Amino acid sequence: MAELSELGKLIEYMAKMLVDESDAVVVSEIAGENTTVIELKVAKPDLGKIIGKQGRTARAIRTVLNGASTKLRKRTVLEIVE
Repeated sequence: MAELSELGKLIEYMAKMLVDESDAVVVSEIAGENTTVIELKVAKPDLGKIIGKQGRTARAIRTVLNGASTKLRKRTVLEIVE
């Protein structure tokens, strides 16, 4: 498996802090020409913890990711995979 970028490691760290089954957290990156897609997979019971009420937690994670990727002058998108 390819080494995660700083942004990938950031997402992995945040996800592991939020879920009960931290061993089930899997982060993968798909690098495109202009945009990098970070895929986050968690255990089924932890999906609600990552998304949060009305998607608030997911939105907060994406906001942090946007701030970090802007600082690195990159465009990054987070996809939460079931």
